[in-house]
Amino acid sequence: MGDNSKTNGFAEKLMPLASKVASSRHLVALRDGFALVMPLIIIGSVFMIISQFPIPAYLNMMTSLFGAGWQDTVGWATNATFSIIGMVAVIGISFELAKSYDGIDAISASMVSLAAFMLTIPLNVDKAGAVWVPLTQLGSMGLFEALLIGLFVTDAFVWMIHKDWQFKMPDTVPPAVGHAFSSLIPGFVIILGMWLLRLLVSFTDFKTIPNVITVIVSQPLNAVGGSIFGMLVAEFFVVFLWLFGIHGSNVVGGIMAPVWLGKMAENADAAKAHKALPNIVTQQFVDNFIHFGGAGETLALAFMLMFLAKSENFRAIGKLTAIPGLFNINEPIIFGVPMVLNPVMAIPFVIVPLISVVTTYYAMKFGLVAKPLGIAVPWTTPPLISGYLATGKISGAVIQLVNLAIGGLVYYPFFKIADRQALQQEEAKRAEMNA
Repeated sequence: MGDNSKTNGFAEKLMPLASKVASSRHLVALRDGFALVMPLIIIGSVFMIISQFPIPAYLNMMTSLFGAGWQDTVGWATNATFSIIGMVAVIGISFELAKSYDGIDAISASMVSLAAFMLTIPLNVDKAGAVWVPLTQLGSMGLFEALLIGLFVTDAFVWMIHKDWQFKMPDTVPPAVGHAFSSLIPGFVIILGMWLLRLLVSFTDFKTIPNVITVIVSQPLNAVGGSIFGMLVAEFFVVFLWLFGIHGSNVVGGIMAPVWLGKMAENADAAKAHKALPNIVTQQFVDNFIHFGGAGETLALAFMLMFLAKSENFRAIGKLTAIPGLFNINEPIIFGVPMVLNPVMAIPFVIVPLISVVTTYYAMKFGLVAKPLGIAVPWTTPPLISGYLATGKISGAVIQLVNLAIGGLVYYPFFKIADRQALQQEEAKRAEMNA
């Protein structure tokens, strides 16, 4: 009773804070804004799989059928999607944040943010005098910039609208025209401010705003987010928040997505150029090797519940959760066992994914397992298949199998304790009913 009392007391103190963080309009905007990017990444990844499918016989057949340049031709679609994810992200983040405020036209806010984003990008001029926008700045390299501009510019836009810095149009004017004119003053102020900032930065050693963001924000966060230490910290908070019913993957992903997506794109570029893959920790590392089976890697536990549980309740939960778990959906097991506020199951729930971080990271670091190619495998892809597709090698599926086995060994003794407790409760309830 004492332990449960302490756990519940801790939960009561933590829950308001955790709920406030998870429901923060800015974190929600980041999460939902980046969701706009994911279809493009998945579509581009499909074309990348077609052009880089890791079977020599297939590649030779395609070359004989379509000629030596077929991979570059297929790669047009990958470039068209991967090269605009920063630009799409700023639109998505700004739109989602703006619509969370009352009285704000989200489309107008997102268009002003897009213009501000484009204003920060330095143009290139070739020898013939042609001016062009570097696609690299619109893609993964622009993700941090998209994040910052999407949040700060939108908040500035909202503040000015709420201060009534806008032209008031008659009610007879169509809404689309009215919204356009109401955004004129905030839009002008924001674009003027961004122009002045760009001009000021041009007189410094940084020269461009992207350089400022890279040095001050991107490089430190990339260094931490791409390291095993950063991955362990991020994953700890994912499962820790889940223990209190908070969607830890969304909360942490909202912060770390720019890092992991950026590193994914770097690996994709290296794979297309047939160069060594630079990164281990990418979005695929997280989705396909740490979160396979869902947060906490509960897939092994789902099969134990289904086949080994003596408790009728646990066996029923196992039947309901095993199939969704194969597709990396484990909310039924998190809330069904439950894992939430469960002092017994909390231990393996936290430990298992941290072990997988270590085993997978070092297996890739020492060349035992191939690094992620930068292909965005849909998160619902079952284990083994996802491991192979993410790396292009059988070793990707093997390390998933190894981690599944390790996870099963860690979960088993805690499962036995929980199953025994559930069985005792069922027997006591039956005895009470028969008394």
